[in-house]
Amino acid sequence: LGTDFVCVDTALPNRIVGEGLRAGQVPGLEGYTEVRSEVPYADKSRVDFLLTGGGPDLYLEVKSANFCRTAPLVEFPDSKTLRGARHMADLAQMVALGHRAMVFYLITRTDCTRAGIARDIDPAYGAAFDAARAAGVEVLAMDCNITPQGITLGEVRSVNP
Repeated sequence: LGTDFVCVDTALPNRIVGEGLRAGQVPGLEGYTEVRSEVPYADKSRVDFLLTGGGPDLYLEVKSANFCRTAPLVEFPDSKTLRGARHMADLAQMVALGHRAMVFYLITRTDCTRAGIARDIDPAYGAAFDAARAAGVEVLAMDCNITPQGITLGEVRSVNP
């Protein structure tokens, strides 16, 4: 039997993604020269990361995904999230203004290799996700390498909307 790990520390996903962005380890985002975190944007929001220099500005929101009902599928959200739905609308607004925008699902458990939207848990978030995608918001999921020694970005994984 193998050992699976789950990261439940809500502060770590942004650190992991930030380190990966700055090290050029996120496929498709390697060309940006500046990565800033917690940048105010939209109406009373802060984007997790703003990437500039190397293409259109990219507004990136990180979502930690560790809720699993049946492996290998991890789902987001694990509860209702008005804030999460607002973030999707904010990202869509950035696309409408001519920028790139992306939601990044970080799979923070080692027994899951796919991400999905838990529409039954939060139908409003599901609708906001659909509207954002229709508006041009990009979606990316990556898993993590989790060991007792640390956590690093892993591989790109599929997202089942």
